[in-house]
Amino acid sequence: MAFSGQVLDNPHSGERFIFHTTAADTGGQLLEFDLEIEPHGRVPGGHVHPGQQESFEVRQGLMRFRKGLRAVTAGPGDLVVVEPGTYHRFANAGDEPAVVRVRVTPALRMEELFQTVAALAAEGRTLPSGMPRPLDLALFMREFAGEVAAPVAPGLARAVMAPLAAVGRRRGLATRYRRYDRPGAATGRPVPARPGAGKPPGTHPRPARPASPRP
Repeated sequence: MAFSGQVLDNPHSGERFIFHTTAADTGGQLLEFDLEIEPHGRVPGGHVHPGQQESFEVRQGLMRFRKGLRAVTAGPGDLVVVEPGTYHRFANAGDEPAVVRVRVTPALRMEELFQTVAALAAEGRTLPSGMPRPLDLALFMREFAGEVAAPVAPGLARAVMAPLAAVGRRRGLATRYRRYDRPGAATGRPVPARPGAGKPPGTHPRPARPASPRP
């Protein structure tokens, strides 16, 4: 679980995350952190957040954003708000480090997403672009489907990724994701309970007794 003051580094993208307000602090309503980006550092790939709004307040340096079809350059004091479902990407457009205060609402599992990205980079499981390798990317996109989606034809992207995710799981790459540790979790659907589950051995569920009609 993320905590206030935690620092994550992604050496491939030149990003550093410093958490200030976490999901645990706000009941899942808000994640707030500073994003420090090295000169010419950038988010590894353009993406969409299906159900989250993300705002970027530039505090130092010069940033370039792609928001939908628009290109936006922002400096200290500027605020860029990305609505849910909007394609976006960003980069440090200057020769000095940039600092951006980022707010994500609701938080969902974004902290865990950032932790996973940093871990994959530290383990050498990313491409030179900073994107996870194909098998890791398929598992990553499946795990964090509520937080991030492909910018174009997300349904088709999920269909293409499914076989790769299956291969990655067979190779043991899914062990980092807690949801794969329990039956039925990969589909996100609950596992039907067996009749009598949770009862001592040798007992059987009894049929419900109909209520007696009132006179």
